[in-house]
Amino acid sequence: MKIAVFGAEGWTGRAVLANLEGKHETRAVVFSPDSWDQWNDIDGTWAGDDVHYGDIVDFDFVHSATEDVDAIIHLAVHFPYRSELREEDNTQSFLVNLKGLWNVLESAQRRGIERVVHMGSCSAAHPRGVFFSAETRSMEGSQYGIQKRLQEEMCRQFHDAYGMKTVVLRPDYIVDSRAGIGRARESLAGSYRNGLVCRHDLAEACRLAAESTTVGHEVLHVVGTPEARETCNVARTEELLGLKFRGDLEQYR
Repeated sequence: MKIAVFGAEGWTGRAVLANLEGKHETRAVVFSPDSWDQWNDIDGTWAGDDVHYGDIVDFDFVHSATEDVDAIIHLAVHFPYRSELREEDNTQSFLVNLKGLWNVLESAQRRGIERVVHMGSCSAAHPRGVFFSAETRSMEGSQYGIQKRLQEEMCRQFHDAYGMKTVVLRPDYIVDSRAGIGRARESLAGSYRNGLVCRHDLAEACRLAAESTTVGHEVLHVVGTPEARETCNVARTEELLGLKFRGDLEQYR
């Protein structure tokens, strides 16, 4: 297949590119050439040459980037808590996270692309002790948490309206068990907790979800700590996708 990866330059995106190498044709959809620099010291430069640079908020750009692809992995994200603007003045997060995802889904349905994998976000354990199934909503009230919930519903609506195969993956905190660092580049030594997932396992989940021909719409937790199986639907993720967690997180207890 040819798979378009939106947000390919990011922490998870670089792992997805590495995972797809040698298995599928890959198109990296990236904000700007400079945005690769954030992880080049860890991942090196990407050797692929099919790269589209532009703003996911622009539908015409997104639609050009989805031409001739068979599946989409959507990882592009804007973190409002990293913005220098006051929360009430921050429109960019809404544009990237909501309008951007709508652009991707709408472009996919116009082109007849049936498989879209979207990177969601959720804690591994519900604060009230409720088991996190696909139907259980996150209780996050932050701007970011609300946007991620709305993204899940958007994916569900495109499935219900058009029959699109939409898989939402719910990681908690994404780390790299091989490099021993978290997304903020902090050391993982002694920082083990329920909710960690190695980005390379998450990348494997992205690929398996994109390859699946049987999954309709699913919301699946992807968490690599054994405790997570008691609090969220990781077992269903393993069953439906055939995912095996290989990241060694135990070393950081």
